[in-house]
Amino acid sequence: MSRSVRLLFAGGLAASVGVAQAQAQAPSDSGAPMQRVEITGSSIKRASAETASPVQVVSRDELLRSGKGTVAEYLQTLAVDGAGSLPTGFGNGFAAGSTAISLRGLGATSTLVLLNGRRMAPFARADDGQKSFTDLSTVPMQIVERIEILKDGASSTYGADAIAGVVNIILRRDFQGLEVKGDTGWSRYDDGKQNKASITYGRGDLEVDRYNWVANAEYVQSDSIANSDRAGRRRHIGTGDLRPWGFPVGTQFAGGYIAGTNNANQSPAGSVRDPVTTNYLGLPGCASVTATTNQAGANGGCLYHHSQWRDMQPEIESVNLYTRGTFQVNPATQAYVELGYSKRDTSFTMIPPHFTPTVAFPPNAQNPQGFINYGNLNLLAAAHPQNPFGAPARIRYLAADIGPSVRHANNEFKRFVTGIKGNAFGWDWDAGFTYSKSELELRYTNMLNMNVMRAALGDPASQYFPYYMGAEAYRNPASLYAALAVAATSNSTSSLSAFDVKASRELFALPGGNLGVAVGAEHRRQKLSNPSLSGSENGSINSNYVAAFGDSKVSAVYAELLAPLLKGVELSAAVRYDKYDNFNSTTPKAGIKWTPTRTFALRGTYTEGFRAPGPAEASAQSQSTGNSTVSDPVRCPGGVPARGGATSTDCGFSVAAVKVGNPNLQPETSKGYSLGLVWDPFDGSSIALDGWKIKRSNEINPMPYNEAAALPTAIRSDNNLVVDGVVIPNSGTLIMTQAPYRNSSFTEVSGVDLDVRQRLRLGDYGRLNLGVVISHTASWKRQESATTAYQFAGTHGNCDTSNCAGTPKNKINATATWDIGAWNVNANLNWRDKMKNILFEGRECGSTLANGQPGTPDCEIASFTTLDLSTRFAVSKQLTLFASVNNVTDKVAPLDPLTYGALSYNPMDASGAIGRYFKVGAHYKFF
Repeated sequence: MSRSVRLLFAGGLAASVGVAQAQAQAPSDSGAPMQRVEITGSSIKRASAETASPVQVVSRDELLRSGKGTVAEYLQTLAVDGAGSLPTGFGNGFAAGSTAISLRGLGATSTLVLLNGRRMAPFARADDGQKSFTDLSTVPMQIVERIEILKDGASSTYGADAIAGVVNIILRRDFQGLEVKGDTGWSRYDDGKQNKASITYGRGDLEVDRYNWVANAEYVQSDSIANSDRAGRRRHIGTGDLRPWGFPVGTQFAGGYIAGTNNANQSPAGSVRDPVTTNYLGLPGCASVTATTNQAGANGGCLYHHSQWRDMQPEIESVNLYTRGTFQVNPATQAYVELGYSKRDTSFTMIPPHFTPTVAFPPNAQNPQGFINYGNLNLLAAAHPQNPFGAPARIRYLAADIGPSVRHANNEFKRFVTGIKGNAFGWDWDAGFTYSKSELELRYTNMLNMNVMRAALGDPASQYFPYYMGAEAYRNPASLYAALAVAATSNSTSSLSAFDVKASRELFALPGGNLGVAVGAEHRRQKLSNPSLSGSENGSINSNYVAAFGDSKVSAVYAELLAPLLKGVELSAAVRYDKYDNFNSTTPKAGIKWTPTRTFALRGTYTEGFRAPGPAEASAQSQSTGNSTVSDPVRCPGGVPARGGATSTDCGFSVAAVKVGNPNLQPETSKGYSLGLVWDPFDGSSIALDGWKIKRSNEINPMPYNEAAALPTAIRSDNNLVVDGVVIPNSGTLIMTQAPYRNSSFTEVSGVDLDVRQRLRLGDYGRLNLGVVISHTASWKRQESATTAYQFAGTHGNCDTSNCAGTPKNKINATATWDIGAWNVNANLNWRDKMKNILFEGRECGSTLANGQPGTPDCEIASFTTLDLSTRFAVSKQLTLFASVNNVTDKVAPLDPLTYGALSYNPMDASGAIGRYFKVGAHYKFF
C-alpha cells in the first residue's frame, strides 16, 4: 500500500508537516526495518500506523501556525467538534473558566481526553451542574508534539466516556536544546490584548547519555473584552437591545420594562406594585441609572440591557509548567516521570444582582419546599420613603448601585506520572502510576445577603432600614453596602489516582503477517468535592444551590488482537471488562481493513461503549439548577401568546430547572459503526471517506426543559391569565420547574466525513499542500420515549441539549500551506452551515419580531465563514519570525437571538464578535 494510504490510516486529516513526520516513520519501498508505533485507540504496537478506525492527527506545526492561543481554541475550529463544547467566552456557564471539546456534538462528557495516553482529573465543577469533563485549559500549547483524535468509540481500550471518541494530546518526550518563544496579539479595535511567552529546555541523549530531561514553562495573559466595546461597532454584536432589528422590548438580555398588570421586570430605577390594583409603578430617575436612552416600550419602567455591564471575553492569566525525565535503565528498560502544574485565573463580569430572585436549595425544616420566591414577597415596608402606597408592597429592582458581579474562577491543576517500560521475552510492556488533582476556587463578588436586603427594605426597626433604590441610592451609607454586598465563595477539588499496566507482542505467523496481541489492567479512584457557593445552602444569598460529591473506584482488564488473516486483510478485536462499585460493564470492539491494491483500502468498525453516572448525577447529595430558553406551553401555546395577559416574552425566555442526583441511575451504553475507504488516485493525492453512526442508549438526562415547563408542579408567579374576567389558575409567569435526572431512551447520531488532500511540488516555487475536510451530520435525534422524539440536526436546538450552540448539518475546514525558501504561508478556512432558528425540527420559530414574524430571515441562523492567515520567516537557523491574522475578512457573527452563551451571537462564532485579530511573535533556538 502506498505511503499516503498509510498516512491516511494514521491520521485522516494530517497536515503537510504531520504527513512528512509520518512518512519518516513509514518503511521504504526496499523493506527497511521500521520502529513499531502505538496509535490512539489501540494498545498493539505495529509496523505501520494503519488502523481500521479513522484517526485524525494534528501536528505540532499545524497547531502553532494556526494563530490560535490555546489547544482548546484550535480544536474547537475542527469539523468534528460539535454542540456541547465549552469556549473561553462561556462566562455565564456553570464551568466558567474552563474549556472543552465535544466530538460529534455528543457533549464533553462523552469525549475522553488523554494526556500522553493517560487520563486526567476532571474539572472540579461539572458543566450544567451535571457533566464531568476534562479541562483543556490545563494543557500547555508550546510543548505539544501532536494531537491524535480517534473518531469512533474506544471504551474497549480506555473504558468509560470514550463514546464519541478520544482526544489524545501527546507532549514532547525527547528534546534537546533551548528555545524561547513570545508573541503578542490585539484586535482591530486595539483591545483583547494577549501576551504569551514560553521557554523549553531539554538535555540528554537516550542512546549516548542514557537519559533525557525536558522542561517547559508557559505564561499567558489576556485582557477582557466588554460587550459594550462592540455595541454599535459591529451591528448587533454585543448589544442586548435588538429593537433596531425589529424585536420586541422583552428579549432575554433586556430588563426593567413593565409588561402588564402584575407583571414587571427587574428595574435599575425600581418598580413598586400597587397592593390594590397589582399594577407596578416605576420610580423616577431612570436616566441616571441606565445606559439605555431609548425607553420606548418600557411602559413606565426603566429599560436596561445586559451589554451595559457584561463581558464578552474574560480576563485570563495562566501559567503552565511541564517536565519529563526519561532514564534508560538498560538496553531493554526505560523509567520515566512526568510532572505538570497549571494555574489559570479568569474573571468574567456579569450584570448586577436583583432583589427578587427565585432560589432553590435542599429542603430543610424551615423550608421543606426547597425554594424561596422573593418576587412574591411584600418586601417594601409601608413606612419606606419610596413606597407611595402606604402598605407593604412588592418590588422589582436591579441593584445597579451595587455594581456588576464579577465571577472569579481560579483553577490549579497538578499531575504526576511515574512508570517503567521496556521489552522482555518478545513483549513490549508499560506500567505506571498517575495522580492528578484539580482545585477550583470560585469567588463571586457583589452577591446579596438576602436577610440584610429584606431588613433594609421591610423592617423599620433594623439598623439597615431604609435602603434607597435607583436614583435615590446615593443616600445609602457605606456600612449598608458592606453588609448587603457579599462575596460568595466555593472551594472544590477533583482528584484521580490510577495504576495501569499493559503489554503487547507478536505471536505466530498468519498468511498476512504476524498475529498481534495486547493485554492490560487498570485500577483507578476518582473523588469529587464541589460544595455550593457559601450562603446558597438555605437561600440566604441570591444564588441557587449547585453542589456535587462523589467517590468512585473502578478496576478493569482488557485484551486486543490484530490478525492479518490474509495478505491485505486485517481483522482487529478488543474487549474490556470494568468493575465499578455498583455495576460492571463489558465493552467489545471489532474492526476490519482490506487493502486490495497499494492505492486503495476499505475499513470498518463496530464498537460498544459506556459512560458511568457522574457524581453530580448519581449522588443524593448533589443538586443543581440550570437555565434554558423555553416557550411556555401555558402562556404561549403553539408559539402564540395566550389571551389574558401573556406577551411575546413568554414565547422565548430563560427558565430555571432544579436537578437532583439520582442514586438509582444506570450507566449509559452505546453502539457505534463506521465504514470507510481510503484511496490514493494520483501521485501526492489522498482521499478518505467515512460514514459513522453512534447510538447512545439509557441516557442520563434531565427531563427536557420544555416538557418540565408543562408539569403542574412548575413554580409560577401569581400574575395568572384573566380571560373574559375569569382567572386561569396556575397560569402565571413561569419561574422554575423540576427536571429530574433519569435514564431516558436514546440519542442516535449519524453522518459522513470526507477528507481530501493534495501535495504539489512546484519546483523553484516550493511546495504546496492543499486539504479540505467536510463533516456532515445527517441526523441528531433524541428519543425521549416511545412517542416523543426530537430531531436536532440542522437546528439551533434546546439549550439544555446543545449549550445553545446549535447543530449545523455541515462543517468544513479547508487548508493551504505553501513553503518556499525561508517562508511558510498558511491559510485556514472554517465554515459552518446555516441552522434553523428552532428548538427542534417541527417547532415554530424560536424567536419572533415585534410584528409576530420570524425573528431571523427565513427563521434561520445564517452560515458563518472565517479565513485565518499566518506566515513564518526563518531569518536564520536560530531565529524565526511569525505573524497571523484571524478572521481576515472581519466577518461579523450572524445574529442569534436564541442563544444564552453570548449576547446576540452564537458562542461558537466568537471570532466574528471579537473581529479581525492580529498576532506577531518570534521563536529563537539557542542550541
